[in-house]
Amino acid sequence: MTKIQSFLEMCNIDDAHSITQEAKAYPADLQTLFPTSMVSDAQDAIANWEGYAPTALHDLAPLANAIGVKKLLYKDESTRFGLGSFKALGGAYAVEKLMAGRDASQVTVATATDGNHGRSVAWGAQQAGCKCVIYIHAEVSQGRADAMAAYGAKIIRVDGDYDLSVRQCAEDSAKHGYEIISDTTWEGYMDVPRYVMAGYTMMVRELKAQAEPPTHVILQAGVGGLAAAITAALWQDLCAHMPKIIIVEAGFAPCLIASARSGKAETIHIEEETIMAGLSCGEASPLAWEILKQSASHFVTIADKAVPTGMRLLASGEAGPKIEAGECGLPGVIALAGIMNDDILRKATGLDSNARVLVFGCEGATDPEIYNKVMSGEIA
Repeated sequence: MTKIQSFLEMCNIDDAHSITQEAKAYPADLQTLFPTSMVSDAQDAIANWEGYAPTALHDLAPLANAIGVKKLLYKDESTRFGLGSFKALGGAYAVEKLMAGRDASQVTVATATDGNHGRSVAWGAQQAGCKCVIYIHAEVSQGRADAMAAYGAKIIRVDGDYDLSVRQCAEDSAKHGYEIISDTTWEGYMDVPRYVMAGYTMMVRELKAQAEPPTHVILQAGVGGLAAAITAALWQDLCAHMPKIIIVEAGFAPCLIASARSGKAETIHIEEETIMAGLSCGEASPLAWEILKQSASHFVTIADKAVPTGMRLLASGEAGPKIEAGECGLPGVIALAGIMNDDILRKATGLDSNARVLVFGCEGATDPEIYNKVMSGEIA
């Protein structure tokens, strides 16, 4: 049995929910919440950063053929500014915006993170010359903590899950006057997360020069910031000719599928941590939900079991070019294979032999120790 066959047999969808969406131009209410001008300003700024270069878009032709779609394109964020993930675009840009016209040496920025967002904030703070405090939860690996500390950030570990680290960050920031750089929104806190999300849209500008528009886009989601940002930017560019948007979450952290069922941004309790650390978020971002509820047609969840096998498959080169994919780089590929293994979902999503599918490899080996354990088979 080939590596591709072994991987595909492991892929399935644990849960699914659909929303009927009608093709339309980017709505006026979203233009107010997440305007085109904010997106273009972020893209223009990042294009001028030292060391900026578009990341690769890989054609996974052998895997596409085995799955049964015409094209499978993988946006590889493992090389982004040397930080190893798409998060480099968001947190650092928000720090830059927040420091504009201020004496950065007198400012301390803070955030809660599973790793990649905090690394971007710490890097952005170092570039801007401000102080940085990062809150991480009990399950964040030491390797990811060390990577953030390497940029001069003070690391505070909270005895609890991601959502507890968010609350601790908010309480301490109110007490000490820290400026929060969060990728999720809450009542009274909207502007900074919008800057973070606007930074993420740089990937869409790059994609326009790299490939024809896809028919389907599968986006992984934690709080929903990445998924909403990419969806909004595609919508602004493609208007009524939007691809079908499919959101995939870890089965252990399904806050967006819960939101899709209730019709409002939901918070769920995380009982077990997923191997896909960046998706371990129990509270949906209200801003992200406002975008996704008007654009995403399907919400699905996946189990952890196919992640290590998928990482080894991409590293082998059997699926296409050899790719260093971290744990959060696999959800789109797993979801696609899982949907194609389900007759009802395959028909409902319109995925077939003519589909051109875009997925996001949103991180590389951001924790080398975990990555090496996966490659060796120690994490199976």
